[in-house]
Amino acid sequence: MTFDNIYSEYYQRCFLFAKSYLHDEMLSKDIASEAMITLWTTMKTEEVDNVRAFLMTVVKNQSLNHLRNEHLRMEARENILNDELYELDFRISSLDACNPTDIFSEEINRIVNQTLNELPEKTRKAFVMSRYENKSVKEIADSLDITVKGADYHIGKALKALRVNLKDYLYILFFI
Repeated sequence: MTFDNIYSEYYQRCFLFAKSYLHDEMLSKDIASEAMITLWTTMKTEEVDNVRAFLMTVVKNQSLNHLRNEHLRMEARENILNDELYELDFRISSLDACNPTDIFSEEINRIVNQTLNELPEKTRKAFVMSRYENKSVKEIADSLDITVKGADYHIGKALKALRVNLKDYLYILFFI
């Protein structure tokens, strides 16, 4: 039997056998072709008693090797995904437990108090009455014996000083 006859008779069988396990047409064609090449090189050096059994054994072994390698790749991918999932769960729980108000409130309060202490007395009083005591601009003006425009000016001056000193925290203050 010539190699062309063997190829014609067994290539399709090898291909279908590999495809039934691998479910990949291109890979199955490659394995069937490799089996034919292995048979060809073996036939040059030694006699092959049972061509069909030889080819099916080569296809089986190559298919098994591929499936085992794929299994190892999938296990490695799963381990990587498990590690990434663990790290993601950790980040989620850390962020969930995080209270931005607690993180920045002490530092922000320190900056606010320092800024207010550096302000002139009327400006500081106007701001404290406006923001901490919830007094109206008219009540502040009456209490400090200044005009309403003067009270607005002092409150604006305090807010400007706070904006300057808290510039690094302003984006956080929007979310607190």
